[in-house]
Amino acid sequence: MAHVTQALFRDDAYLGEAAAKVVAVNDRGGIILDRTIFYATSGGQPGDTGLLRLNGGDAIAIAATITGETKDEIIHVPALGQAVPQAGDEVGLTLDWPRRHLLMRMHTACHLLTVVCPFPITGASVGEDDSRIDFDIPDSSFTKEEVTKRLMELVAADHPVFTRLITDEELAANPGLVKSKNVRPPNGTGKIRLVCIGENAVIDSQPCGGTHVRSTGEVGEIHIGKIEKKGRENRRFRIRFGPMPAQ
Repeated sequence: MAHVTQALFRDDAYLGEAAAKVVAVNDRGGIILDRTIFYATSGGQPGDTGLLRLNGGDAIAIAATITGETKDEIIHVPALGQAVPQAGDEVGLTLDWPRRHLLMRMHTACHLLTVVCPFPITGASVGEDDSRIDFDIPDSSFTKEEVTKRLMELVAADHPVFTRLITDEELAANPGLVKSKNVRPPNGTGKIRLVCIGENAVIDSQPCGGTHVRSTGEVGEIHIGKIEKKGRENRRFRIRFGPMPAQ
């Protein structure tokens, strides 16, 4: 039977520490808690790393966070050779915050790229230094310089980033909210989480379960490092931190 973990990061992505109780340890040593601040790998965003601290002071290094039998079951995977707690143990959670914040900034940057390039998404991967989004684009006239300029305009405007919930029916009535060409957000729960950008979501609004910064200004300087052709109409855009290198 799958467990349900309360995902604290969905309401506050800036929680770097929290307390929780061990619900179970699976047969592979994966630790399941009643609540967590650790994001589990999903939607192109990698899972969090960090520490679980036992009451005695010992720390368990968490090498990965993944989902279990369902998306609501979050499993904390210890690094090799780590001790394993017992069900019922109280633990303190500490994120590798610098890594998480990089991923939050980069994931938000990916959303901005979908605003600049409003085409169906065929694939995506969020990384700490380099991320990619694949678009089904019939027009190959986009340049790194043009897209970077428009991205930085959105960053400089410092638009607010926030979440809100809509119903399955509202999503069905607004199919344009879904930007992925092949993947639909899970429905049947009655609530779909939208990540919105701009006052009253004037810049963007799309279903997403990931973690993001509070405003576009927090993304910082970014640029398009490369645009690759991946098929007749598929283009891969690579986003990187920092200024565009001199040609």
